[in-house]
Amino acid sequence: MAEKIIIATDKAPQAIGTYSQAVKVGSTVYLSGQIPLNPENMQMVSDEFSAQVVQVFENLTAVCEAAGGSLSDIVKLNIFMTDLSNFATVNEIMGRYFSQPYPARAAIGVKQLPKDSLVEMDGVMEI
Repeated sequence: MAEKIIIATDKAPQAIGTYSQAVKVGSTVYLSGQIPLNPENMQMVSDEFSAQVVQVFENLTAVCEAAGGSLSDIVKLNIFMTDLSNFATVNEIMGRYFSQPYPARAAIGVKQLPKDSLVEMDGVMEI
């Protein structure tokens, strides 16, 4: 089995549990879920959904870069939302961060997320 390399950066929120920000095995990077925490103070960036989505993409960007890649290297993105009526907003903001070809994606409605976040995303990156 290939060696596991732990990815960590202070440009994204520090892990608040028993997990790593990302783990690289071979050329695949498994990105842990990111919620809209400001990495500088570990506080929620805003109560507003759009601002939370932007912060999550910024956090994912930082972890991707720490692993030697970028958002465009994500092949699978999972989006968890407490209100699926925000789906159009996610699509609009995602369009600012991704261009075609887009990653495979799932959008999942959940009852609750850590720290009462409105959105969380994780994914798999191939570099």
